[in-house]
Amino acid sequence: MDQRVYTGAPWEKTVAYCRARRVGNQIFVAGTTAVDEEGSVVHSDDMYGQAAYVFKRIEGALQRCGAEMSHVVRTRLFITDMERFDEVAKAHGEAFSGIDPAATCVEVSALVDPLLLVEIEVDAIIPSSSEG
Repeated sequence: MDQRVYTGAPWEKTVAYCRARRVGNQIFVAGTTAVDEEGSVVHSDDMYGQAAYVFKRIEGALQRCGAEMSHVVRTRLFITDMERFDEVAKAHGEAFSGIDPAATCVEVSALVDPLLLVEIEVDAIIPSSSEG
């Protein structure tokens, strides 16, 4: 199985990428930000709000690939201010409590829009017994 999920993000066509890609039982979700369907940043100046929004977008992409948040094995968080780590950590904890994926968080100097505070990507593996 090789499946690509697109969400209509303004950069998908320009950059030539998809939101998520499933190859066999593995799913890779691209760096995801708090941008709505119209291309507007949501929850500006609220890192927790942006992270929570991103995890919902990621969950939707995973579901379109036949996966769930419980299948996530690795997360990568890119934040613009490490002093606000507790905000993104709270959202991560809410999304993955009991799942506990391997996780990385790094500070970056900027994201594609100055209003964006966090970008998150995940990798997931669907157990063989669940593979369609």
